Order: sequence, then structure tokens, then C-alpha cells
Amino acid sequence: MRRFLRGRPLLLPPCPRVRPSRWRPSHTWPVSSPGVTNEKMDTAVQESVRVLKGVGPQLAEKLGRLGIEDVADVLFHLPLRYQDRTRCSAIGELRPGTEALIVGRVEASGVRYGRRRSLMTVISDDTGRITMRQFHFSQSQSRGLSRDRFIQCYGEVRSGPAGLEMVHPEYRFLEDREEASVEAALTPVYPTTEGVGQRRWRDLTDQALSLCKGSIPELLKDEYLADFGELSLSDALMLLHRPPPGVDLDTLGRGTHPAERRLAFEEMLAHQLAMRERRQRRDSKSAVPIPLSRELWPRLQEQLGFTLTGAQQRCIDEIGSNLGRATPSLRLLQGDVGCGKTVVAAAAVLAAVEAGQQAVVMAPTELLAEQHLSVLGNWFAQLGLEPVWLSGRMGQRDRQAACARLASGEARIAIGTHALFQDDVAYQQLGLVVVDEQHRFGVAQRLALRDKGQTDGRVPHQLIMSATPIPRSLTMVMYADMDISIIDEMPPGRQPVETVVLPNTRREDVQERIREACARQRRAYWVCPLIEESDVLAAQAATSRAEALKSELPELRIALLHGKIVPAEKDKIMSAFRSGEVDVLVATTVIEVGVDVPEASLMVIENAERLGLSQLHQLRGRVGRGDRQSVCLLMYQAPLGNMAKERLATMRQTTDGFAIAQKDLELRGPGELLGTRQSGAPQFRIADLARDRALLTAVQYTADKLLRDHPDSAAPLVARWVRAGLAFSHA
Repeated sequence: MRRFLRGRPLLLPPCPRVRPSRWRPSHTWPVSSPGVTNEKMDTAVQESVRVLKGVGPQLAEKLGRLGIEDVADVLFHLPLRYQDRTRCSAIGELRPGTEALIVGRVEASGVRYGRRRSLMTVISDDTGRITMRQFHFSQSQSRGLSRDRFIQCYGEVRSGPAGLEMVHPEYRFLEDREEASVEAALTPVYPTTEGVGQRRWRDLTDQALSLCKGSIPELLKDEYLADFGELSLSDALMLLHRPPPGVDLDTLGRGTHPAERRLAFEEMLAHQLAMRERRQRRDSKSAVPIPLSRELWPRLQEQLGFTLTGAQQRCIDEIGSNLGRATPSLRLLQGDVGCGKTVVAAAAVLAAVEAGQQAVVMAPTELLAEQHLSVLGNWFAQLGLEPVWLSGRMGQRDRQAACARLASGEARIAIGTHALFQDDVAYQQLGLVVVDEQHRFGVAQRLALRDKGQTDGRVPHQLIMSATPIPRSLTMVMYADMDISIIDEMPPGRQPVETVVLPNTRREDVQERIREACARQRRAYWVCPLIEESDVLAAQAATSRAEALKSELPELRIALLHGKIVPAEKDKIMSAFRSGEVDVLVATTVIEVGVDVPEASLMVIENAERLGLSQLHQLRGRVGRGDRQSVCLLMYQAPLGNMAKERLATMRQTTDGFAIAQKDLELRGPGELLGTRQSGAPQFRIADLARDRALLTAVQYTADKLLRDHPDSAAPLVARWVRAGLAFSHA
């Protein structure tokens, strides 16, 4: 069998010799098949991927890495892009940066020696010539590329030293020009994993499409799909897996083709329905009503030393309206770094204590949990309340004592990390769970803590806090089962942080700015992304940077902080930095959240191009917490990629956390922005919340209408689209 070659033979069959024709769904993929009912077709898409020919245990395991477990997963695993092999291009019309299928004759071929040995083959037709360059080749390949042989190639056209060239294109030999062939449809290129090639994907999708025979049941009535024309789900899938010649590749590439929007809409609708079902399930449970504090909170307010902003007071009222009900509340409190979420949480905790309940505050890292212990502990001490501390690094005796106080009810407040929901921890009457930086926890972890408070069929209220501002499009989908409170006002006197972007080559200028800042009794952070040197990453490790700064700035007191330092030493370092005994704190991103030193007014982030926007914004939020003008210096290693340039430009242009979060969503997607890959929050197969946010209004309207008029349609729709990860409930 003749086949295309790319460096070495690939098992790709030649394209069928067909004339491209207009694609008609009803011909290519019948709407129905005699004797096959919709119920059977629905069963077909739910079959294990093992029913497909050639899928054994090993391949099934590889597909499982991509979440491919059944036939429906194969159908909804859409191509990343497409190659147009439906027409042969004349060599003379080729342009750099494009991919093309060409037919020509070998003029000459030979090995060229230089910095890298390569096999150079000149191919020509009546309109021009192009060079095929191969760096990896065998002697048989070299012999096969003999003069005057006809050849068909597909690859990317580039500018080379001697004109246009293709580097390692796919190719096959022809007996004559007439043997050249083209594909009947665009060739899909699928996202994949190691060991699963593109030919395999095309075979799997061919089988899945054939198995379903175009009869995937429509779970939505036509009235809900009016905006998408007459495109059925089956037709949309067929078009996206096997696009016909002439389809608009630009809209396919942008994800705005009606077929893609049709699928995205149905998937987003299914997730919206799943979230509403969660909320309904939570509302069916009971909780102990917690009225607003009438004694403890007013007493604390008098001793705080500052006045709450209007946004903080509004959020306290909103939270109180939920806590006072006999159904368990679930509210997300979000706001920019430094907006004052902790004092709002304190009001809720005191309300629970005054109502005779226990309250816990859980944070994802010891550093952040210790910060809460320090701040809340000082506030609550003025009221005669002593929080219990629980972490994984506690000694056995201290841990047992803390657990005994919680189980007996002697301790009304607990602060800590994941240790708060371990098996040996019990609560007498847990009425409120406060979770900070919620996206860093798995849903199962958060539910484990909630379940600790289940007594007499009642569950505790939950207050979820996030210092990572969440774009509205994300909250409408991912947190549709929650009530939302937003602190959209900063405390008075705060000045926006000035952000400067400069290359690593200007390190001496940065060090001079540190000297000047410390000479004015200010303090500085220097953040490095690693703890130790790495051959893989060019980033400077925090350990070596601290040593270098001690040598280059001998007049300053410099300390090092990272996650591997034992808690006692970490506390000592942070205490010294707060008190002014340390001028410069060199740290990893462990200081991203939870560190509050108002005297620190200079932040240096080394290799900033390696960090995401939200992380950069969080780090920048460690300065500007006092009344002094603060500066954040973002140092980068040239050259910068396009995405890194966009991130750094955004940081320089705005300090608005919500604008930054929206840009981060567009650049990285919700999975990385909120850590949903670890947290169990929704992950979409088709929809892109940055791209498809214009559909959200229609999704919400349709969800309302469907639940009112056709409630029986909701469960099958959710079952089709929502992965097992959503089996965990926010409730």
C-alpha cells in the first residue's frame, strides 16, 4: 500500500480519489436507520469505548487520560483544527505560513551537510518549485526520492534559505500525476495524548459516527433551538468531525460556527440545570437559623480601630439574611485583594457563636491559616474567645487536646487547614463553615468538613471566600448554585499600586530601588517562582537569589521564606519582617495569599512571564496595604511570547481584579484560572466560557422555561453532558 511518509513511513492510507462535492447531512449520515429506535441510539452513545474496534485495555487506558470513557465522549471530543486536503495547490501559488497539498516531480535530491545534516529534495510543477527538507531520514528514504518520481506532499510552507520549503511534510509516491487524489472532507486534527495518533482518532470517530447512525436523540424541543436554525445535534457533530469542502474555516477556528455554538449552548444549559438541581437539593435540607449578632459583633466593631466600607456592611447584611434561615446557606464572598473580606467573615463567625453554634475557618495553606489565626485571634481575644488551632504539623498531644475541646463544645471557634476534617476531629454543634481561597480545595474536601457538622439531619451553613475575582460569566455557570456577595470597594486611603515592567538585564536598577525604599524605612518582597535551581526552567531559585542579594546588598537585612521551612522558623521570619528586623523578604509564591505587612511598599517578581495573571495580581496585592505609594516591579526574561506580553501589559494597565480575571479567563480558560482541574468544579468539553459568554443569557432563560414547561427533559440532558465530577455537590 502506498502511503504518506514523514521522516519515516506512517501508516496513513492514500486519500480516496474523489471529487469534492457539497456535503448533505441527510445523505452522508442518515437521520434514522430502519429498525433502530432513539432509545437504542441513546444506549449506543452510552456504551463503553471498548465496543469500538481496536480499543483494548491499553488504548482504553490512554483514552481515559483524556476523559474518553464511552462512545459519547468520542463524539464530543472535537478537533482542535483542520487541514484542507480537499484540493491540490499549484506550487507557484504557495505562501509562507500556510498548509497545502501539492503534486509535483522530484527534480533533485541529496544530503546537505552543515550544522545539521538534512536531506534536501527539490519538487517542481509547471508553476514553480519548492524544497522538501528532512532532518531525520533513512537510507531507503533517500534512495526512494529519485529524480523524475512523482510525489504528493502535505505540510506547512515556510521561507527557507533557497526559497519556499516544507520541513518533514507527509508525502507519498505516485505512478503518475493522474494518481493524485484529494479528500472528500477537511481532515480533523484532534487533541490527543501519547500513543494515540491522528489516524487512530479518525478511525475512532468514524466508528462512533457510524454506530450512532445520525440518530442521537434530540433532548431539546425545536422552540429552544430556534437561534441555531435547523441544525440537529447529529448534523452538528457530523459537520465538526468531517467538515465539507468550502466550510468557513475562520469561524470553525474561532469556535463561532453555528454547529459549535449549537453544542456549546446545550452543554452550558445542562450544567446550568445541574447547578440548579444542586441548589434545590440543598434547599430541601435543614440548618440551625443563625440571627445576626446583637452583642459580640457590635462590641468588636467598637474596638476595630477602623470603619467598615459600605460594601463590607452590605455583604454582612446579605450573609446575615442567609444565615437566619432554617435551610443551609451557601454564599460566595469575593473581592479584590485587600478589600477586607476577613472582617466580614468575623461578623459571620461571631453570629454563629452567639447563636450557640461552633464555627470553623479553613484555609488551604498553613501560612494563610496562621494569618487568619493571628488576625481573628487578636480580634476575638478582646471578646474573651480563644480559637482552637488545627494543622497537620501539630504534635500529637496538642492535637488531642484541641480535638477534645471541639468535641465537648468548650471551643466555639476552630481555625486551621485540611486537618479540620480529619477522621479524629468531631464537633459538638458545627453551625458555620468558612472556607478561604475555596478553589484550592477539592469539592470532596470541603464537603467532608461540612459533613462533620451534620447532627439531627441538620447541616451547617457555608461561607466561601475568594480573593481571586471571578468574572461574571464564570459565576453564572460555575457558581449558579450559590448566592454571591461582592466587596467592590477598597478601604479609604489605599493608593493604587504602580506597576513597572522591565527585563531581567536591569537587575542592578531594581536593587538600587530596593536600597532607596529601605533607606526610607520601607520593606520589600523579592519573589522567585522556584525553591531550588532547575535545569528545566531558567527561573532563578529563591535560595540562590537570597544569597546573591546578601552579597550585593550587604547593608540590608535579607531573609528567605518558602514552603519547606518548618512552621516555627516561618513564624519567626514573618514576625521579623513585620517588625522591621528584616528589610527584604525573598520568597517563593508561598506569600501569594495571607501575608499582610502594611509597611511593605515594594514588590519585585522575578521571571514574571512564567506566572498567570491572577497569581501576579495576588502577589502584587501583598503591597499597597498601607497609606504609602507602593510599586510592583515585574521582571521578565526575553524573548517574550505573545501570551506573556499580553499578561504583562494587562498588569501594567490596570489594578482592577475583575478586569484582570476576565483577561486571564480569555488567555487561559476557567480550568487553570480557578484550579477546577483539581477542585471538581465543572469542566466543559465543548463550551468555552470566555468565547461563549454571549450565550449565557439565553442559557438562563432556557433553563427557566424548560424547568417550567418540560421538567422531565432536564435529567436526560444533565446525564448526557455532565461528567462524574459534578456528582459532588456544592451543597
